[in-house]
This record gives sequence, structure tokens and C-alpha cells, in this order.
Amino acid sequence: MELKELNKEKVCDILNEIMEFELAGVVRYTHSSLMVVGPHRIPIVQFLQEQAAESLQHAQTAGEFLTGLDGHPSQKIASIVETNDHSIKGILEESLEHEVYALGLYKKLLPIVEDSSIYLEEYTRNLIGQEEQHQLELRKMLKDFS
Repeated sequence: MELKELNKEKVCDILNEIMEFELAGVVRYTHSSLMVVGPHRIPIVQFLQEQAAESLQHAQTAGEFLTGLDGHPSQKIASIVETNDHSIKGILEESLEHEVYALGLYKKLLPIVEDSSIYLEEYTRNLIGQEEQHQLELRKMLKDFS
């Protein structure tokens, strides 16, 4: 199989978008973890804090790829909608929406890196798998609310 040439500019643009969105995830999940109240608070706060830490890791990894490709990482974060619905159900629904959007960003990157960089392709496929797993987990957590 012959590898096609990597479109570094397009890859860097998408990696910047991923970085900005994952950094917004750090803020979103941290805020959400502070707003949880009630008898189920502790495990949900723990889950949200883990998601915030993972979002930071994802942003840093995207940034490492970006600079490795001679790109310049953005200092922005994606916009965050504040619904003021701090119910556990509302927080989990917003988290699911966030994960769905993140999945879309990684799926946007995949065809650009596919067959042009095995390393970037494997990174992207791995993140797609992680985002799909997060969605499944959130959907299971939301089942009590339906």
C-alpha cells in the first residue's frame, strides 16, 4: 500500500479545533463537577473530574502532534454554552452532547490522515474508540432518567 501525502495544513487546522474543544471540555467538566448535589454526588463528581483530566490529556496530545507537524497551537477554547441546568440529568445530557461533538471532530480528522500517516491514523482511531466508549457510558448513566 502506498501512503498518500499528508496535508499538514488541514491536519493542523483540525488538531487546533480538537485542542480548543478538549480544553473547553476541561472547563465544562470541572464546572459540572462543582455543581452536582444530592445523594449520588460523589461517584458523579469523580466521573466528571476524570473526564476533565482526560480532556486535558487529549488537548495536550493534540497539541504535541500539532507542534510536531510545525503547526502553532491556539490559545483559545471552544465556546461553552451555559444552560444553568445543574440537575444530574442535565449535566449528563450536556456531557453526552459534548462527547458526540468530540467524536465528530475525530471522525473529521480520520479521512485526512488515513493512508498518509499510520501514527496519526492509529491515534485518531484510538480517540474515536474512546469517545464512543464515553458515549456508551453516559447513555447507560442516563437510563435511570428515562
